[in-house]
Amino acid sequence: MSAPFDFDATVVGAGAVGLACGRALAKRGLSVLVLEKEAHIGQGVSSRNSEVIHGGLYYPTSSLKAKFCVEGRRALYDFLASHKIDHWKCGKLVVATEEAEVQRIEAIFQQATTNGVEGLEHLTGAQARALEPELNAHAAILSPESGLFDSHGYMLALQGEIEDAGGSVVISTPFERAEPLPDGGFRITAGGPDSGEGGAVLTTRLLVTAPGLSAQTVAAAIDGYPAADIPARHLGKGVYFRLTGPAPFNRLIYPPPIPGALGTHYRKDLGGQGVFGPDLAYVETEDYSVDPAQAEAFAGYIRRFWPGVTVERLTPDYAGIRPKLHGPGEPQPDFQLHGRQHHGIDGLMALFGIESPGLTSSLAIGEAVADALIRG
Repeated sequence: MSAPFDFDATVVGAGAVGLACGRALAKRGLSVLVLEKEAHIGQGVSSRNSEVIHGGLYYPTSSLKAKFCVEGRRALYDFLASHKIDHWKCGKLVVATEEAEVQRIEAIFQQATTNGVEGLEHLTGAQARALEPELNAHAAILSPESGLFDSHGYMLALQGEIEDAGGSVVISTPFERAEPLPDGGFRITAGGPDSGEGGAVLTTRLLVTAPGLSAQTVAAAIDGYPAADIPARHLGKGVYFRLTGPAPFNRLIYPPPIPGALGTHYRKDLGGQGVFGPDLAYVETEDYSVDPAQAEAFAGYIRRFWPGVTVERLTPDYAGIRPKLHGPGEPQPDFQLHGRQHHGIDGLMALFGIESPGLTSSLAIGEAVADALIRG
């Protein structure tokens, strides 16, 4: 499209959102390059999550999270089916374990209805237990559109679509810096073991930054990017415990949300095992360890909705870290998609705080990013 440039569009980050942005741009006939610092795609936030397809229940009216989650979820099921990627629309129960929680789940029902989530049902405790006999429930909401999927298979399919359109996904190639050019576009320096001294240099007309936990670092490495437009980064760590023995429930089981997150929930993964998590703890560094001693606290939390849990059946599994834009006790902000109106740089879209429901929302985010850049 633009002969002076090596690529029409370059995306930094080959997680689910970065790849979805690359796919959306490639679908529009642009030559696309996706840069990934790790040795494989999807090694960051995208590989350390619950693989849940969220219905869109919780998010504030007219927020990007509400819009992109519902749109993205609908598009995601179609994408997974058409690409024969393993997924399961298992449904989800949001559970009030006592009378005091009923008002909270009713507020979730009303918000979800406003957000356009389909098929929601109020359930009594007896109705919920008829679906899941081991559940402790005073009342519940059923969301039949919620589910699970193979996130890595999904990202491989996104990569395949980019490459089928003539684009490239380049691994082990960290973004180092970008310089806006006088007549538009960017000069990018990217590193890697074979890039030589000073790194490899390329030019691109459009630039998308979607590197998850590195969003702030990458934005700061773009010449002229205003520091005031880079939101503070907070690391929200969540750990998971796997259940040995039979899985107690088929559906996703969620208690009411905790401040800043959806709380420790249950899923029966695609392999048939029960998994609980994540919790939420703010950390200073990217530490992915799981302390086995946390099993006791997990069991105490889980016992509210599954009295049959025992500590002995919980084994440490894995941890994830979410790129949060808020600290403890602060209100949870929306997704941040920063275009020219934010930072003043033509042809640049910088993404911040793309945590849950970012995986579910990824196709919708990609379309929105591509539309905004092409309109610009």
